[in-house]
Amino acid sequence: MASKKFVFEVEKAKEATGGRPSVGPVYRSMFAKDGFPPPVDGMETCWDVFRIAVEKFPENRMIGRREIVNGKAGKYVWLTYKEVYDKVVKVGLSIRSCGVEQGGRCGIYGVNCPEWIMSMEACNAHGIYCVPLYDTLGAGAVEYIICHAEVSIVFVEEKKIHEVLKTFPNTTNFLRTIVSFGKVTPEQREETGKFGLALYSWDEFLLLGDDKQFDLPMSKQSDICTIMYTSGTTGDPKGVLISNESIVTLIAGVKRLLKSVNEELSQDDVFLSYLPLAHIFDRVIEELFISSGASIGFWRGDVKLLIEDLGELKPTIFCAVPRVLDRVYSGLTEKISSGGLLKHTLFNIAYAYKQWNMRKGSKHVEAAPIFDKVVFNKVKQGLGGNVRLILSGAAPLATHVEAFLRVVACSHVLQGYGLTETCAGTFVSLPDQLSMLGTVGPPVPNVDVCLESVPEMGYDANSSTPRGEVCVKGKTLFSGYYKREDLTKEVMVDGWFHTGDIGEWQPDGSMKIIDRKKNIFKLSQGEYVAVENLENIYGLVPEVDSIWIYGNSFESFLVAVANPNQQALERWAQENGQTGDFTALCENAKAKEFILGELAKTAKAKQLKGFEFVKAIRLEPVPFDMERDLLTPTYKKKRPQLLKYYQSVIDGMYKNPK
Repeated sequence: MASKKFVFEVEKAKEATGGRPSVGPVYRSMFAKDGFPPPVDGMETCWDVFRIAVEKFPENRMIGRREIVNGKAGKYVWLTYKEVYDKVVKVGLSIRSCGVEQGGRCGIYGVNCPEWIMSMEACNAHGIYCVPLYDTLGAGAVEYIICHAEVSIVFVEEKKIHEVLKTFPNTTNFLRTIVSFGKVTPEQREETGKFGLALYSWDEFLLLGDDKQFDLPMSKQSDICTIMYTSGTTGDPKGVLISNESIVTLIAGVKRLLKSVNEELSQDDVFLSYLPLAHIFDRVIEELFISSGASIGFWRGDVKLLIEDLGELKPTIFCAVPRVLDRVYSGLTEKISSGGLLKHTLFNIAYAYKQWNMRKGSKHVEAAPIFDKVVFNKVKQGLGGNVRLILSGAAPLATHVEAFLRVVACSHVLQGYGLTETCAGTFVSLPDQLSMLGTVGPPVPNVDVCLESVPEMGYDANSSTPRGEVCVKGKTLFSGYYKREDLTKEVMVDGWFHTGDIGEWQPDGSMKIIDRKKNIFKLSQGEYVAVENLENIYGLVPEVDSIWIYGNSFESFLVAVANPNQQALERWAQENGQTGDFTALCENAKAKEFILGELAKTAKAKQLKGFEFVKAIRLEPVPFDMERDLLTPTYKKKRPQLLKYYQSVIDGMYKNPK
């Protein structure tokens, strides 16, 4: 591993001791060889991030949204840092006049918008925990979070107010005040009034603190600034406690990284805010932009209009999840193939030439400047024309998509990796390093990283190709799971956070994520699936004796191989005029439809989310067994072996789900 040019060793490997597996060497980013970068002087909290930016850049455009004229979206209309500051002061006074004190909990629920940021900054100012609510966590999640975090005031997007009202009466033990980002209806007032809650429109709320005076409390680095709920493997969402220190440390590390690769952020940078602020990825990026005095423009909340918003805003940095970049990729490849022979041929020549030069070590701007102007400029214009960095996170980006975009997008395409618990950015690939394709790059210069062996899965952190569970240490780490000390102890051991992801160090010091330690994975849209939990639910279907569910981060839906119950299937065949023996019935398309239908009924009854439904199935007449090494002696499924055994079946189902 001597050639690791982007990391250096800070601690030697350790042998297995006292029931803990062996651990590989601890590595740190080369950009931190003289120590980790400290936060800017005086920047102790998230409120300082904003306050210092307002002092430095009062007249800069801070947040903007598109003006709607006669139902049509027009230009972006902006508020300056100073204007936002004045509004934030008002929001803060109004929150305090509702009796919410330092350490109180304030919920924010809705699509990213200027009011979202203002509410968040008002929480930062008064040391109130900001608790984002979002509904992809499933039916009861909003209610669960309000009650679990004991949220007393909640800011809500106009069209989500009814979702909050649905949580009554259970949440009314905690909730006292609801504030709309827009207007409220008389019916909504009546409904909240019944439970003794106050409901305000945005404009009404801003007047509440007009004649009041509340001093800003003293906040410390170690104070919590936000509780972000994240989907647990089984059961309820977990509240991840993020401190001021985590966020200001992360900002310092990312700034050092960008400076080291000559891509510093400046006050001229522009960002399109559309990935949910309820997730850590977008939250820390926006904090980073605010700390640079840069501009944040909000989308209109509709994915179909995203490209149009991009064209109007012309951002310089574009953050995306793979699902968005997959759409960009398929849109481009479709356009190219339908563009006639001449265009198609020219594109292929340009692509091959530029990629060849990049492989030889040319920077993307120098690899084919003529082709960039003539051929690839259209791609650049599609993202607004000014994008210089595309950052992908939240789920793995397919290598072919990353490779394609690196050539045609005329910007750096970087892939990052992090968790809510590590305050997002833990690894990020570096500009113009084509060898990092398919990896998440080296660590960010504010954490130490090591791999811990996972003997039961055959991963050894000290083999010639080091593989093991990715473990992270540093000040960006979370402060624990709210009210769940037990879960915190499971993942935090001697200051090391155990991510549950299996990584493989690359010779240059990049990390490649290759597996998941527990049986939980993400689909391509970034949603977690706890597969054992689902198998238990689908196992309730009497027509199925055993079911193995499979999905991966490059596909958006789940598939399954099931052992149907022979008597049930034969009875169905009799009643529905289908002939053949059990093996033949397992091949019968109508039988598959029937079993899928039964699974869907159970999924609906158990309120499973859309992406948890099984979309394609293979009926297997021979039960899973130990002879084929598909089960352990205690009848647990051996997932890697099942995948190997059924790989061609799985590939077939993804190619042709029906």
